Amino acid sequence: MSAYRLTRRLPRYLRDIQIQVEEVARGYGLDFFPTIFEVVAYDQMNELAAYGGFPVRYPHWRFGMEFEQLAKSSEYGLSKIYEMVINNSPAIAYLLEGNSLVDQKLVMAHVYAHVDFFKNNFAFRATDQGVEQRTGEPIRKWIDTMANHGAIVRRWADRVGIERVEEYVDHCLSLENLIDPQKPFLPTKRKDEREEEETDALELALLRVDRDYMESYINPQAFVDEQREKAAEERERARRIPEHPDRDVLGFLLDHAPLERWERDILAVIRREAYYFWPQMQTKIMNEGWASYWHSRLMTEKLSEDSEIIEYAERNASVLETANGRLNPYKLGVELYRHIEERWDRGQFGKEWEDCETLEARQSWDRRTGLGRKKIFEVRSLYNDVTFIDEFLTPEFVAAQKLYTFGFNQRNDRFEIESRRFHEVKNKLLFSLTNAGQPFIRVVDKNHENRGELLLSHDHQGVDLRLDWAKEVLRSLARIWRRPVEIHTLVDNKPVLLRFDGKEHVQRPLK
Repeated sequence: MSAYRLTRRLPRYLRDIQIQVEEVARGYGLDFFPTIFEVVAYDQMNELAAYGGFPVRYPHWRFGMEFEQLAKSSEYGLSKIYEMVINNSPAIAYLLEGNSLVDQKLVMAHVYAHVDFFKNNFAFRATDQGVEQRTGEPIRKWIDTMANHGAIVRRWADRVGIERVEEYVDHCLSLENLIDPQKPFLPTKRKDEREEEETDALELALLRVDRDYMESYINPQAFVDEQREKAAEERERARRIPEHPDRDVLGFLLDHAPLERWERDILAVIRREAYYFWPQMQTKIMNEGWASYWHSRLMTEKLSEDSEIIEYAERNASVLETANGRLNPYKLGVELYRHIEERWDRGQFGKEWEDCETLEARQSWDRRTGLGRKKIFEVRSLYNDVTFIDEFLTPEFVAAQKLYTFGFNQRNDRFEIESRRFHEVKNKLLFSLTNAGQPFIRVVDKNHENRGELLLSHDHQGVDLRLDWAKEVLRSLARIWRRPVEIHTLVDNKPVLLRFDGKEHVQRPLK
């Protein structure tokens, strides 16, 4: 992929379509970065998808494996990638060679809505790399950043050997989800605040003096110096690193693990890319739903010719179809946006609406407020998947969409519907989306039991860790920490210690 460059211009007829779609999208109020479209062949699209949409990334066997899977899936007709768009400024989008004109129109409308979401949703503020002083718009040069990351990894591979680098990248990738999604939004503690805390600790050790002229007699300088040293020693002895459990395990390893220069550089690359991709994991339903909502509006109201409606409807139906036992984020997202728009157009919100318990009154409720469009733009900016579902999923919506929970029935040896109750459906959906379905792991102590070992904790939340995966994660942590690593969790609702000392795994009950 390194030989492929984004230098080819769109054919004239596609450029005309792009201008038309962009004008219509702006007319509906979408606000997006400048967008560059590229036409690529099937194999190029699969290769781009394997690399996460970026033409140049660091070398690793994982990308080749993903390419083989995508290529075979496309070859056997199991799936087809119609488009791909990168959260960059300007945004980069790829169109599949051989798509019909209707497909290309639909894809461009879909892409512009994605880029609007990238630019305006709060979660993607974590991917900002600065602000343009002239326009005030965020700077996102991730194409260049990923290329730089690839150069860093290749340079170290040339210096220390491709086998050592690839083995180390394997370990880093097994830890790439151990980051804190909230960290980019948290304020850092100022130096003067830390100094103030240290001063407060010292003042507690000094004797109180009511009159200033007695200060030098009651608290002589030698005594003050002695108490300052004692307070510092106590503070250092009592302090645990980290002071509070830290979800950003990769960041903690960068700060405290005994890494060589090449190891630190590569781990920093993996961590930075993990923070880039995380907002997309947090907003999959919202992002795809937003794009599907707007491609439907644009295509049916402005872009499609009469002769193109049937083809568009067929393609749109294939995007939104839902198979049994599978959640389609496109379908759930677009229907929930439409549900929100309808509710706010009819005034179905606020205390009076919440207090209404009569079914007939709720069904006929229509205050003609016309606030639906404004509301969905607000939702697009301020929510992620968890808050989106938590705030706007209603019993009426669950019933209308025929949502249900399902599980495996050991007795009948098959998957079956477990419940259609609103709260059970909502809770299971929220649980699967929280932290992108990943376990909550935190660093607790870097000097566990004063042996220099790393201690982590697992916030159980009702689901046990997969022990085979946990063992591989501990192995990778021990490789980077270079000392034994331990994690405390629950297995079958009993406290358990999992430990790896570099040679063998240990699992035993916690007292």
